This record gives sequence, structure tokens and C-alpha cells, in this order.
Amino acid sequence: MTWFNSTTTKKIANKKDLWIKCKECDSHIYITEWAKSMNVCPKCNYHGSLTSHERIEQIIDADTFKELFSNIVPVDSLNFIDLKGSYKDNIKATTKKTGISESVITGHGNINDIHVVLAVMDFRFLGGSLGSSTGEKILQASNYAYDHNLPYIIFSSSGGARMQEGTLSLMQMAKTCAGISRLNKKKIPYISVLTNPTTGGVSASFAMMGDINISEPGALIAFAGRRVIEQTIGEKLPDGFQTSEYLRDHGFIDAIVNRKDLKNYISNVLGFYNQ
Repeated sequence: MTWFNSTTTKKIANKKDLWIKCKECDSHIYITEWAKSMNVCPKCNYHGSLTSHERIEQIIDADTFKELFSNIVPVDSLNFIDLKGSYKDNIKATTKKTGISESVITGHGNINDIHVVLAVMDFRFLGGSLGSSTGEKILQASNYAYDHNLPYIIFSSSGGARMQEGTLSLMQMAKTCAGISRLNKKKIPYISVLTNPTTGGVSASFAMMGDINISEPGALIAFAGRRVIEQTIGEKLPDGFQTSEYLRDHGFIDAIVNRKDLKNYISNVLGFYNQ
């Protein structure tokens, strides 16, 4: 599989810096090598972040992805304003900066010639937070999978519920789970891929509902923050308590898969369902 293409090359050519510093081992990686390895450190296997479009490019067969529900965008229902300004202005600024209009992109395409429905969260958009339109897009994508008898895959990357929408955001936890639960009635597979980080209301809802829950190495997966838990229970937590490796060893997720192997792993799982 060739992930490094002309789009990536052009993006690199526009960058001023020629090196990436790994956040885990502090190694300096030449930026073309970093891109060729799908933003994974060749020294320590640290998995750096991907944008939603990079993730789609990595996981979906070339020229097969068709976006769905791009018309669903955030609405400032509460006229929320904090010290940094209005939620409405924040949405506009984030959309302009990232080129996406919500924290999830939904659509359908092929993974090694297997037709699937896909939802990919993007941490760049307000921390990948779960807003009302995020939940609506995830719900509508699950409905599309249900109507067309297609496997559903969600890549989660989120800081949790979107505080600017209050209770409207929290409602999305139940709504997305309800939509996904319908798939089980038709024995349609739902695969959840948890990437770094997957926290808060997302980890407490659809991200952990997969028929198979997969994670990338070293991902932070949690509901509350480590310090909050320690202060609440008055105890020190074990090392690595909220890593994907800890969760796998304690039965919360099924597998940890390196990014370079993820596409084939998912297609193999889906092939099992198709037998």
C-alpha cells in the first residue's frame, strides 16, 4: 500500500521545517520519512495525529470515498459566550483554519474492495468534541449503513462532549448509541477504532460499543482525567492506567493494531463477517 502521494508531497513542500520532533522519544525525523511512515515515529513507534482527510486517504481505497451529510454543521443554539468570545465566532474561525465544518467527516467507500460506511473524527476541530451536529452526522451515517446493509466503522479522536452546547451535547451520547444499536438487529458489523485521544463522552458512548474495539498503540483512552480520578478516590493510579495497552490487558478493547497494518486488519475482520 502506498500512502505517501503527490498530495502529501505538496503539503510537505509548503512547510518551512524539514524535521519533526517525536513527542515520545524526542528524535528528529526528516519530514518526508515521517509522512511515508503515516506520521509514526520509526524510532519508537509513537503514533502521531492524523487529520480526518489523511485518515481517509490511509484507510479507504483510492477514488472510492464519497462524503455524506456535509450539510450538517454546528448551530449556536444557546448563544454561548465565554471569555474567549462567542461560540459562533469560534466555529467560523475553526472552520477557516481547518477546512472542515465539524469534528467528524462521514461517508462511504471501499476498504480493500469491501464497501463500508465511515465516520472519522478530527481533533483539530474544537478538540474533536461531540456536539449536536457531530452526533447527528454519526447517527445519519449509522442509518445509511442500516438502510444499505453496509459495515460501519468509526475512528474516534475526541476530548469529549462540547461544553458550548451544554445538555444538547450530552444528549448525543444516547442518540448515537441508539442508532448504532439498530445495526445489531440486522447483524451489520460495527467496528470502533479508538485513536489518541479518545476521552469523555465519546469514550463513554459509541467509541466502546463496537462489535470489535480496536486501538492504535499508546492511545489515551479515558473518561475523566487522571488527576480528577486520583483526587476523587484519594488513591494513586497505576502507571499506564489510561493507555490502550492497559485497557487491552484488562479486557476493555480487543486489539491494538499498528497504523500501517490497520487497513488490512479491518478488511480481514470484515471478511470474516462475509463468510
